[in-house]
Amino acid sequence: MSTAYLGRSILAGLIGYGVGPSMTPPLHEREGSRHGFRYVYRTIELPPSKDAPRRLKHLLDLCRELRFDGLNITFPAKQTVLPLLDELAPTAQLVGAVNTVIFREDGTSLGHNTDVTGFRASLDDSLADRPCGRTVLLGAGGAGSAAAHALVSRGAETLTIVDVDRAKVEDLVSGLKRAHGFSAAAAAPDDLPALLRSAEGIVNATPFGMAHHPGTPFDTSLVKAEQWVADVVYRPVRTELLLQADARGAFTISGLGMAMNQAAEAFEIFTGEPADRAAMLTDLHEMVAAEAAADRATTH
Repeated sequence: MSTAYLGRSILAGLIGYGVGPSMTPPLHEREGSRHGFRYVYRTIELPPSKDAPRRLKHLLDLCRELRFDGLNITFPAKQTVLPLLDELAPTAQLVGAVNTVIFREDGTSLGHNTDVTGFRASLDDSLADRPCGRTVLLGAGGAGSAAAHALVSRGAETLTIVDVDRAKVEDLVSGLKRAHGFSAAAAAPDDLPALLRSAEGIVNATPFGMAHHPGTPFDTSLVKAEQWVADVVYRPVRTELLLQADARGAFTISGLGMAMNQAAEAFEIFTGEPADRAAMLTDLHEMVAAEAAADRATTH
């Protein structure tokens, strides 16, 4: 630990809807403590409403005035925030969404997107030298867009994007073509049985699997032992999709890696210091396990 930074103060926050239970604040504060920082991370509630853009601008101005070092941005503001920032980093321009904002010394704001690099790092850590191959991606929303750009950047042989909202899929396909010159395919949920028969990788970027949205995004009897299956959901860590894919012998990747890596990169953007990613992953495992234990205690 560098003694030059002992006692340094960092003020950060998370703006979004339903952010009270987020694990991001303690994850950042634990890492800050390892660096010897006085690290304060607060949640700022922003419910979806017609007034949200004006409210968001007010919050950004206030955080700038209060000399916040940075902010994380989540639903419903990842795209709403775009025109309110002074500059966008390449990753944010690529995806058309921002999840991390810093305030520079001159007061200007810069928006980043660490979801893309977070998912890419999770794939690299888990798959190692294994290629993505022929991949089917379920979900074309914010998480799906980040996953799609990460998959293309990692050299996916083919990518087929499935969503009930055809317009979203077409927009994402067009964005991948502009950004990478990559021709992804659009498909509907009814196409999944045929698509999964020839897929090497499957990525779930839908809400299916979350505590408030249980279940799986497709019939898991379609999963084969030679496939790899990744989920962006990390609460619970072992979603129903991953449990059933495990049972069928597939190689599975939980959402914890993406969650940790995007948080670690945000920490590095806020502080300019390298994050201890192994320690942050341990922290996240501990917090998720403690939450699960508390939930079990309240239901018995």
